[in-house]
Amino acid sequence: MVEDERRIGVFVCECGINISATVDCDEVTEYARTLPDVVFSIKNRYTCAEPGQEEIKRFIKEENLNRVVVASCTPRMHEPTFRQCCADAGLNPYLFEMANIREHCSWVHHDRKEATKKAKDTIKLAVARARKLESQEELTVPVTQAALVVGGGIAGMQASLDLADAGYQVYLVEKEPTIGGLMSYINKIFPTMD
Repeated sequence: MVEDERRIGVFVCECGINISATVDCDEVTEYARTLPDVVFSIKNRYTCAEPGQEEIKRFIKEENLNRVVVASCTPRMHEPTFRQCCADAGLNPYLFEMANIREHCSWVHHDRKEATKKAKDTIKLAVARARKLESQEELTVPVTQAALVVGGGIAGMQASLDLADAGYQVYLVEKEPTIGGLMSYINKIFPTMD
C-alpha cells in the first residue's frame, strides 16, 4: 500500500430504530461509498454490540482499512469502544472518526428526507476529517506525588492536611509572615466562642 493512500471504511449504525426510524440508513450507506477515499461501507443494526465490534475488526483486516468512520450515536458514549476496536485490529486508535447521526439527525428531525440528507452531510464531514487524521502515540509522563497549596488560611491549611493524610508531599505557600489568614484576626468563633 502506498504510504499516503487513504482506505476509509464507513460503518453506519441503525441503533435499532433510534436512527433507522428517521434516517434511511441504506441510502446513507450507499452514499458513503461515493465519498473520496471510502473503499468500504456497511450498515449494522447495533454497531456498539459485540457482533458490530467484531465486524469492524474483521473488515479493518479484510479490506485493509487505514481509517474508520462510525456513523452512530454520541462519541461521548461509544468513542472509546470503537477506538479500542481499531486498536484490537492493529489500527492506530487515532485513525478513527465518529459521526453522530442519532442525536444530530434522527432525534432532531421528523422529516425522513431531511434527516437522511443531514446524516449524509454529517458523514461527509466525518470522512473529510478522517482523511486528515494521523497516527498518534500516547505518552506516559512521570508524575511527582506532591501538591502546592497557595494560601495559608483555614481552607489552605485544611487542604494541606487532607493531602498530607492522603500520602502526598505538600508545599503550603502563604504571602504573610504567619498562617491563619483572616482567622488570625478573630479572637472568638461562633458557635463555641473559642
